[in-house]
Amino acid sequence: MPSRRNLLALAGAATLVGPRSAGAAASPASTPPLTSLTTSAKPIGQDEYLGRLNALKEGLATSGFGALLVESGSTLEYFTGVRWRRSERTTAAILPARGEPVIVTPVFEEPSVRETLSVPAEVRPWNEPESPFARLAGALRDRGAGKGVLAVEGTTRFFIVEGVRAEAPGLEVRSGDPVVRARRMFKSAAELELMRIANAVTIKALAYVHARTSLGMSEGDIAALMDKATAALGGTPEFSLVLLNEASAYPHGSLAPQTVREGSVILMDCGCTVHGYQSDISRSWVYGEPSARQRKVWETVRRGQAIALETAKIGVAAGAVDDAVRRYYEQEGWGPGYRLPGLSHRTGHGIGLDGHEAPYLVHGDTTPLAPGMCFSDEPGLYIPGAFGIRLEDCWRMTEEGPRPFTPLARSLEDPI
Repeated sequence: MPSRRNLLALAGAATLVGPRSAGAAASPASTPPLTSLTTSAKPIGQDEYLGRLNALKEGLATSGFGALLVESGSTLEYFTGVRWRRSERTTAAILPARGEPVIVTPVFEEPSVRETLSVPAEVRPWNEPESPFARLAGALRDRGAGKGVLAVEGTTRFFIVEGVRAEAPGLEVRSGDPVVRARRMFKSAAELELMRIANAVTIKALAYVHARTSLGMSEGDIAALMDKATAALGGTPEFSLVLLNEASAYPHGSLAPQTVREGSVILMDCGCTVHGYQSDISRSWVYGEPSARQRKVWETVRRGQAIALETAKIGVAAGAVDDAVRRYYEQEGWGPGYRLPGLSHRTGHGIGLDGHEAPYLVHGDTTPLAPGMCFSDEPGLYIPGAFGIRLEDCWRMTEEGPRPFTPLARSLEDPI
């Protein structure tokens, strides 16, 4: 997904003029002011963090790991609450199978790191001339994990892993992803509620923007309006991808400038965060009168979305959902497989603290669907040189089957 847009830089860029697109639901004058939807949202509490850590410790011990090495990022946040950016200065943690976590961070970052630390943990700061890797290796020894097998979270950068290995040469290093994913794939009630709220913010912001998209607006104009609406609704804008005209044929767009004109396909792929948990919703519509071809592609994608949800059942492999959608598309003349014109990307992805998480709705993913998993459902269709259509909603797996967080698009005239 696109990197986060600078809300301040984009603010005020859009011109608020009346709508003239297929399915515009309301005029700007008739749309009520936006008010926050997140006032009741509660951040993850300490008891839940402690439960996560205890489950991780059990998983590490069962798998023969002495500890998990993880640097700043969503997994560190998941287990400790620490929200911190990555840089060349290492902030990382040892999460041991026995004992409290140890957070290693630059000395001048320690107060900031402690602001979001949500579990009992030791913080070992390092000064600029010193080695953070020596601190991490020392933490391993002090927690009884200086020898044996160290689990490493998959996104931890190579220079950190090598630095720790050099300071603790007796360690064997292996991927810790199976242990981490066994916890992160299944969302708690508190996580599900935050994701529900985040999706509610995004769908309402999309409705607001849909009613205000007008002739001559650029992709940047529309994205700025989306970010402003998201912020007014209480979400933190994460990404607002706007693809117009031919750019909609490329899932993540084109550098060629585009503006809204008669017959434009407008594809928006947007998300926000609420206390760290993400939404991811796409909507496509046509400005003015849609062509027969545009309508047919839109309706095919809408049916593809429904097939994905119909296929998703407890115990079904995640990849089977993608296979089912692709079979339908091939019957309609698209593809075959991942070829264009057709669906060149997976049908969906896991979502939570990260916009893209395991498991994935992609051919070959054998992970059985189970209650508590959350996914996107986005089986777009793309015609290079012409246009593309993508509809996307997020859903959670329950014992009774999939439940979307937001209503699916009804029609090309009523796409939100």
